Amino acid sequence: MAAERKDEWARHWQFPGVPGLDLLRARYVRHSFARHSHEGFVLGAVRRGIEDVIMPQGTIRARPGTVVMINPEVPHSAHAGVPEGWSYATLYPSSQLIADIAEEETTLRGTVGFAETIVDDEDTARLIAAVHRAAEEGNALAADSLLRIAVVRLLRSHGQSLPARTPLAAGTRTAALARNLLEERMAEPPSLERLAHELGTSPFALLRAFKAAYGMPPHSWLTNARVRSARRLLEAGTAPAEAAAAVGFTDQPHLNRHFTRIVGVPPGAYQRERARTYKTGGGAPT
Repeated sequence: MAAERKDEWARHWQFPGVPGLDLLRARYVRHSFARHSHEGFVLGAVRRGIEDVIMPQGTIRARPGTVVMINPEVPHSAHAGVPEGWSYATLYPSSQLIADIAEEETTLRGTVGFAETIVDDEDTARLIAAVHRAAEEGNALAADSLLRIAVVRLLRSHGQSLPARTPLAAGTRTAALARNLLEERMAEPPSLERLAHELGTSPFALLRAFKAAYGMPPHSWLTNARVRSARRLLEAGTAPAEAAAAVGFTDQPHLNRHFTRIVGVPPGAYQRERARTYKTGGGAPT
């Protein structure tokens, strides 16, 4: 069931009983996550060991009994904080799922997010693990109920309405144009110098503006965007080698390396999980 490598294992999957939710349960020792971001939210609960999560504001140490909350499009990376690594259960609810729960059960309005990145909350950490157990047992009623209870608890204690976006400054507009061009030319992107020339700026000015807007330089952002596109192709049944070529990776091993460092499992394991029908247990080892 899980993608395994010696003392490491991981399972990244979807449970049809709870639409809008991805799940990852894993144990990592040497694995590290490259800097990336998610379209939806991240709610993680470490069960054993320590995970160091590198956020824009600094490094946080996720231990058992804590809950990590990362808002959409916030760049971050992660690695083991102790030699024995860490094991954890993570939920990836979509932005729409969180918004729907917030509207129904809280007074938060507008674009909803979390004010903190990590909190000590052993009860909610156990709820996150319980969502995984219920999903792995095929219990949609329990998985959906426990997820909503956990999200409401976190939103009521740590949620906030995110500030409205202000008008874009010149540098931010340039970064947005660069992002759009990279999306359009994902398979054959221009050099930094060529991209800056097309936008009427200098390479270093573009580099600074892009990093300020998106938390990572253009080449890292492009890798993240390629992996997102590859995920959608894999979910649609495209073979990994074809997905690699379509999004601009040189070959399948190139896709494998970057995909695993961002998603946490290889593309083949990711695709196999998407193709399965989840009816009973069979999760990864504990």
